[in-house]
Amino acid sequence: MATIRPMLLPLGLMALLAASSAAVAQLEIGFYSKTCPQVEEIVREEMVKIIAAAPSLAGPLLRLHFHDCFVNGCDASVLLDSTKHNVAEKDAKPNKSLRGFGSVERVKAKLEAACPGVVSCADVLTLMSRDAVLLAKGPNWPVALGRRDGRASSATEASHELPPAYGDIPLLVKIFASKGLNLKDLVVLSGAHTLGTAHCPSYADRLYNATGGGMSLDPSLDSEYADKMRLKCKSLNDRSMLSEMDPGSYKTFDTSYYGHVAKRRGLFRSDAALLTDATTRDYVQRVATGKFDAEFFKDFSESMIKMGNVGVLTGAEGEIRKKCYVLN
Repeated sequence: MATIRPMLLPLGLMALLAASSAAVAQLEIGFYSKTCPQVEEIVREEMVKIIAAAPSLAGPLLRLHFHDCFVNGCDASVLLDSTKHNVAEKDAKPNKSLRGFGSVERVKAKLEAACPGVVSCADVLTLMSRDAVLLAKGPNWPVALGRRDGRASSATEASHELPPAYGDIPLLVKIFASKGLNLKDLVVLSGAHTLGTAHCPSYADRLYNATGGGMSLDPSLDSEYADKMRLKCKSLNDRSMLSEMDPGSYKTFDTSYYGHVAKRRGLFRSDAALLTDATTRDYVQRVATGKFDAEFFKDFSESMIKMGNVGVLTGAEGEIRKKCYVLN
């Protein structure tokens, strides 16, 4: 079981939280202090059990939060099931490999038993993603609460809004900017790829037919690493194998991802793209030295707070779902 470190609030993080809370006035630390004071304790207790039983779920749970926030904001719309008249976000092509829905329902059920109809699925997912990072030996940060759950979920919007694995810097910057996130947030949040795995089709185009020839490699990919990847990924459509995004420590939140990217061994084109811009390249190479772990942990915490405030519903907007996969 992972060791839980006490949460420290450096002045910079406190200032960022205050600024974020000002921008999203109705999100606040202790939002449920009177209606469900044990909310974080309940979430943490369940997350400890979930990650202890399946450490590989840390990455997928963090990814769920990312994919939620980038489409219609952090409103738990990614958790909704499709209906006869609507194809929901979770059934969009980029979301087909999402995992962890059952874990979210498990935590939500615990909260419903303790505080019926009080805590939103959006807040549950935000807290779970923070705890997933912490339990994978990553940083801790304060989470302002008070999000409401959205009532709409569109696969089409998800396909258009999510940052693609093939994205170059101009495209990624445009997508991040549309969410109020900047170039530093892009390179910092890419560090989430230290956790988790990916199916072959998300990166196979770098191994086969990359420049028009059947076996041609993406020239931005280290050839020795590519040879190893081809042993796992036999063709463009091979879905039989999973590859670690951060080989050797895909269950641990650390800075080794940047070491791989610096050596041209990032799994996705979007990882390789970080070396094509002077600002992101400098950050990658600096953190890759292994001497700036504390700086990265602080940066990641700050960027996660910013992302967690994207497009939130508050006050009387949206609803508080009883079950995260269906509207009330």
